Amino acid sequence: MKKVEIYDTTLRDGAQGESVAFTLNDKLKIAEKLDEFGIDFVEGGWPGSNPKDITFFSRVKNRKFKNIKIAAFGSTRRKNFSADRDPFLAKLLESGVEYITIFGKSWDLHVNEVLRITPDENLKLIEDSIRFLAKNGRKVFFDAEHFFDGYKRNPAYALKTLAVAEGAGAEKIILCDTNGGSLPFEIEEISKKALSAVNIPMGIHSHNDSGLAVANSVTAVKAGLLHVQGTVNGIGERCGNADLSVIIPILQLKMGYKCVDGKNLVRLTEVSRFIYEIANIVPPGSQPFVGLSAFAHKGGVHVDAVNKNPETYEHISPAEVGNERRILLSELSGKTTILQKAKKYKLDENPEIIKKLLDNVAMLENEGYQFEAAEGSFDIMVRKALGEYKKLFTIEGFRVIVEKRGSRVVSEATVKVRVGRAVEHTASEGNGPVNALDNALRKALVKFYPEIETMKLTDYRVRILRPEEATAAVTRVVIETMDESETWGTIGVSENIIEASWKALIDSIEYKLHKKRGKEVKDNENF
Repeated sequence: MKKVEIYDTTLRDGAQGESVAFTLNDKLKIAEKLDEFGIDFVEGGWPGSNPKDITFFSRVKNRKFKNIKIAAFGSTRRKNFSADRDPFLAKLLESGVEYITIFGKSWDLHVNEVLRITPDENLKLIEDSIRFLAKNGRKVFFDAEHFFDGYKRNPAYALKTLAVAEGAGAEKIILCDTNGGSLPFEIEEISKKALSAVNIPMGIHSHNDSGLAVANSVTAVKAGLLHVQGTVNGIGERCGNADLSVIIPILQLKMGYKCVDGKNLVRLTEVSRFIYEIANIVPPGSQPFVGLSAFAHKGGVHVDAVNKNPETYEHISPAEVGNERRILLSELSGKTTILQKAKKYKLDENPEIIKKLLDNVAMLENEGYQFEAAEGSFDIMVRKALGEYKKLFTIEGFRVIVEKRGSRVVSEATVKVRVGRAVEHTASEGNGPVNALDNALRKALVKFYPEIETMKLTDYRVRILRPEEATAAVTRVVIETMDESETWGTIGVSENIIEASWKALIDSIEYKLHKKRGKEVKDNENF
């Protein structure tokens, strides 16, 4: 099995994505997570560009990682500095890491119109910078920036930049589709030309501006480039970078390359969702392999087929990447769907329970409920049907006040909760009435159930079901919640948007508490 090196640039290129901002602690936690996963290289940032990256390198300098090698990123020397006097190259050396990635121009358009130097002067920048870093004991990766665009305009010059990098002592050359505009057949053809021009290993760095970063990366590997750069979840500037969460399972499961240890691949979904959490991004359900909907089945025909043989509608087993199959409930649901979705409860086709569930779903859907994105609420319904549900807390009342204080609109919620014989009466503010209710409810319950501290509301969706009734219309609220291990949805329906939200919030917390306790809630009155 051929090895493909995986070079992660989430901490540098990923941080250039719109609304993405990692703290120093975030960067350290991500590096640790990627090390556990088994990535080969992690690009830590550009030392000298900002104080945070300088501190990051000082913190990781003496840290022992099991798998990753930390790389520093920078550019070739500036045109008015010699290599030994360039302050940015000096910062790269001061980072203390063994591997340094520098980018240089391979497209003469940039040489002429951005750097405003001659093509030969640009070659000298590349040569001097790599030679200087290599002479100082560093292993240098050369990012041939805009290589594919450069090759299309002036193939001889683009290839010459590679030859100069090789001659100066680069360990590896990475061909960059920086503008993300190349197509897979172009990537394959040009990569083969580049491979025939130099004798050192080569890699690919693709951007996603044409939606082809994954396809281009996979094609480059097929052409012979055995080093792939990208970011977890494809986060990055403009349309993002090549998504390692998709590339790794394609290469490893479908093409027979080794990217990470086989035992670590099952952690792929966990790593993806961890980085979404750190980046404060709601995970898109449709993301291949790791998305919440990647192995979700809704139509009755699909569900029936998957129940008989998952291969009928799944290209891999979700367990291989740490994801799970989801059976969605909707107006298309039938007996097979209910059975498949509730399989973990071992209903064994109990006709009485199945009928009860089908009747409940039909009745609630008539009221406006829709369970395809509310598995948490469905879980609570099943537990009630099986007698495995216990009311772990009782809401004795709540109140929400919204008022304007000067230039601010403030929401404050008060909640009265009973747990056993204890009564908690708490108040909390929020940036809206639902947020204030959520904060007050958690505040009241956390001392009884500390596990709810790991919960985080990640999405809140409102749908007006009968808009012709205007402000009296029925409202459906779906809340998505995440903890350290999974994401779940809950639902509430009411003519009052606050009550609908409240129902969804209650279900979300109850799902969290019951999934930990399981069947023991039936017999233990202390909860």
